[in-house]
Amino acid sequence: MDSGTPETKPIRVLLVDDDQDFLEVNRVALEKEGFEVRLAHDGDEGKRMALESPVDVVVLDVMMRTRDEGFELARDLRRDKRTCKIPLLMLTSVNAINRSEGLLTFSDRDRDDSWLPVDRFLDKPLRADILVRTIREVLSLNSVA
Repeated sequence: MDSGTPETKPIRVLLVDDDQDFLEVNRVALEKEGFEVRLAHDGDEGKRMALESPVDVVVLDVMMRTRDEGFELARDLRRDKRTCKIPLLMLTSVNAINRSEGLLTFSDRDRDDSWLPVDRFLDKPLRADILVRTIREVLSLNSVA
């Protein structure tokens, strides 16, 4: 029997990080919230997965195999017409270290279309509830825009 309500599709999230523990903990948390989660262990795998199968949001780490691998992935995804509209959430543990030493940190004020083309910065370690809330906020903002 048809209930007359459209079936809601799950939010498709691509997590890109070289930290297997981070990937697994957040995969479990996001799946509990009804998200469909894909995991990539580096920028190359993340780019390939984003191009092969549509996702609603990409969550990526700054530093993986190299110090700027996350930045490169973000720029690559923004340059490609197939992925340029996907919201990007960038994770960094650099802020916690740099703040304590008075060094450069990243924030949403640093975002820019060419150098840091991301929608949000999130500090690691990151609580799963904050990740869930931020994903929903960014997708909500993009659906209005």
